This record gives sequence, C-alpha cells and structure tokens, in this order.
Amino acid sequence: MMNPDQFQETRASMSAGPRLRRQFFSRLGHGLAGAALMELVGGERGHAANTTGGKRHSNMSRRHDLAPRMPHVAPRARSVIQLFMHGGPSQMDLLDPKPALSKYDSQKFPGVIDVQQPEQAGGILKSPFQFARYGKSGISVSEIMPQVAGCVDQLCVIRSMWTEHINHEPALWMMHTGRTIPGRPGIGSWVVYGLGAETRELPAYVVLDDPRGLPVDGIRNWSSGWLPPQYQGTRFRAAGTPVWNLIPNRKLTPELAAARRALLARLDHDHRAARPGETELDARIGSYELAARMQLSATAALDVSRETQATQDLYGLGNDTTDSYGRRCLLARRLVERGVRYVQLFINGQIWDNHTGLESGLRSSCARTDRPVAALLTDLQQRGMLDETLVIWGGEFGRLPISQSKNGRDHNRQGFTVWLAGGGVKAGHVHGATDEFGYAAVQDRVSVPDFHATILHLLGLDFEQLSFDRNGLEERLTGVHEPQVVRDILA
Repeated sequence: MMNPDQFQETRASMSAGPRLRRQFFSRLGHGLAGAALMELVGGERGHAANTTGGKRHSNMSRRHDLAPRMPHVAPRARSVIQLFMHGGPSQMDLLDPKPALSKYDSQKFPGVIDVQQPEQAGGILKSPFQFARYGKSGISVSEIMPQVAGCVDQLCVIRSMWTEHINHEPALWMMHTGRTIPGRPGIGSWVVYGLGAETRELPAYVVLDDPRGLPVDGIRNWSSGWLPPQYQGTRFRAAGTPVWNLIPNRKLTPELAAARRALLARLDHDHRAARPGETELDARIGSYELAARMQLSATAALDVSRETQATQDLYGLGNDTTDSYGRRCLLARRLVERGVRYVQLFINGQIWDNHTGLESGLRSSCARTDRPVAALLTDLQQRGMLDETLVIWGGEFGRLPISQSKNGRDHNRQGFTVWLAGGGVKAGHVHGATDEFGYAAVQDRVSVPDFHATILHLLGLDFEQLSFDRNGLEERLTGVHEPQVVRDILA
C-alpha cells in the first residue's frame, strides 16, 4: 500500500507530460523487478552459502560465464559423450576374459580378497559367457556384447582401472568428482568451467537421464558443487518437452516477445550492476537468457523424427528393449553435433549391480545398451565426428572373481575395465591388465585421478592449471593426488 507521499508522486506523474511519466514507470519497474529478482535468488543464496563455506565469490578476477575460453594445450577432442554404467559392470564377464576362473571354478580364492559382504562370499566363480576375438585388433569381448564387439577396432580398452572405495556412493563421487566425499563439482562442470560453451543456443553441459527413474545418487551426479552454478549439468528429457516450462503458456507475437526480452535484459543488467560478484544472480539471469534462445533450438535438437528411418533403426528406436537408451544415444549425437560440450547418459538405478542373478542381469543390461552404444560409435564415425568426440563407457568400479549368494558378484575396487573411443585415443588398443583372476590391476595401473587428468588433456586442459580458488585453497578435479596423463593410450 502507498503512503501519502507516494500517492501524491503517482498522481503528479500521471498528470505530467510523457517524459516524466516514463521516468516514473521506469523507477517503478526497476523497483518491482529488483524486488522480485531478489526474492527469486534470496532462497538460493542461503543454500549456496552453505555449500561454499559462506564464500560466494572467491574468484573475483574472472567473470563466471559460458564464453568460450582458450585451452591450455592443443585439444584432440572437442566434446565428450559419457555413457555412465551405474552399479559396476563385471569386467571378467564383459571385456577382460579370465580362463583361470573356469579352471579353478568353486575353489577357494588363493589369497586375501577385499570383500564388501564377507558373510556371502563363496568360491571362485567362472563366467557364464563365452569370449571371442574380434576385428583386426583381436580384442576379446563377451558374447553378450555382439554389437560393441563389431566396433572393437574403434575402442581403447583400459583393463587396469582401480579406485579408492568399495561402496557405491563414495565410488560414484570418486568417479564423477575426483574425491570420495559428496558436494564437489563433477567432471562435466570442470570441463565447462575450463572451456566455456561452443554454442549460445544450447547448454554447454547436458544430462540425459532415464525416463524410468533417476540413477543412484540422483541429481548429485551432475552437480557443479561449489563451482558457480552456471557450470551445472542441464537435465533434458528424452521425450516430450525437453525442459519443463521452456515454452510459454501464452503465445506472444515475435515483436512483443522481443520487446519483453529487451526490457527484462535492461532491468537485469541494472540490478546486476548494483550487485557485482553474485554468481547465483549471474547464473539465474544467464539461464533466463539461454531459455529464450532454447525455445526453438532445444526442441529442434531433440526431435529425432528428423532423422532418417535407417538411422532410427540403427539405434534400435521402436524396439521395446532398446528404444529408450537408443533414443538418448541418438540425442547425444545430435547435441554434440550442435556444439554441446559435455553430454552424460545415465540409466535408472544401478542395473549393473549384480549381487545375484549375474547371468540374467548382465544379459538384460547388455540387451538394453549394446546395440545403441554400437550405433552411436558407427554413426559418429560415418559422419566424421568420432575423431573430435570422446566417447567414454564405464561405471564406478568392477566385480569380484568369487561368487556372492552362489550366482552373483560383490563390488571390486581393486580392478575394473572402462573403454574410450575417438577424441584422440588409440583405436583397437588394450591398456594394462589385471591378475589371472581379474581381481586386481597389476600392469600399467590407472587411478581415477589419472583417468580424469587424461580426459582433461584430450580436451586441451592441463589438470594442474585447471583450478578454482575456494576459501584460499586451490581446488582441482584431481584433488590432492599426483596423477599422470596416461600417454600410452593417446593416438
């Protein structure tokens, strides 16, 4: 409600000339917009202060936006598609064959073994699947991954990964953020922080999660942690409207929509100018501006009906088993084709966590993903995009060579397998090895920080130079470790 002085000012302004009336409504508009915007970000600022130790702008020398930035070294890859397999795919049943498991099946494991649930541990468990060598490279792949096996000459398989924790959540945090503690930025956020965006029409970091449900640990998988919120992953829906509330309920003429955006931009600019260093405010304004541009670009990018029928068939669209994952693999290609820097695909729950029912569980997981993943590799290569797109496949850890509950495998942090393709890595190459049982990485071991340092290097980022000043501490994706870029896998 107006006080008497405000009422007199309003009355005088309404009876004055056009110029004075414009000045009055300009001041009124600024005040209302400022109050609304302060209310909008006020609640978020308290949350951000908690997640950043109360320090909101520890990197004042740098403007936190998505402007393109020069890499530290010449990049080999322009973008990343990360196919994350929650739960821990079993290396000795998929990509790291171990004949000794059949030879010593059901016998006691010879030595000490790190088991999460020792009361359920049994003897050595042979793989229920047959392996064969494929391609010119002769890399062995399980029978339940026939389509990926056909692309084996494009793969760089790392069989000597190891990590620091045997439980899912800490291992997930390690694989995504470089530490076994929650609340830190994920690798996608670090990449966008270091390189910015290639396109203004779409987010630089996009997440395609499963319509069936979130993965284990939910949205924290793509959080920007204490990095400014501009660098957080943007979640796209694989079907229907890509982003909630993207399209206005009431249609406006192009002229009126443009005038509205121009007015909001001016109000936002004035409000931000009075509050420098508010990263939450910058992120919110940036998201509004991006949303306006995305109203056409995002819908077009995620419209797979524009693809040929042959391409849709390649990815398994229309097939009840492969449609969901195939659609997201195809969307990932369409997004990097349009300049998106980092795309992550997640699957519901943790379907690779085969504590029981190993054979049926792995067959089901491979049936859902094998054809779409192979299609993605084939499609990228046919379009000449694989050389500049780094594709990453793998989970947070592996499985043990012994049985659990007779027909399953427990978690294994000592050794597991991932693979990469394109983006500057050797094709048709195997790096490292585990012992004869597939338990522990013993040759050319690769830690998670080594893995992260290598991915950053392929994108032109030096893991030592990519840092963020947080409360006086120079934070890095690779943390306090002393990683090494795995140069043996570089093309």
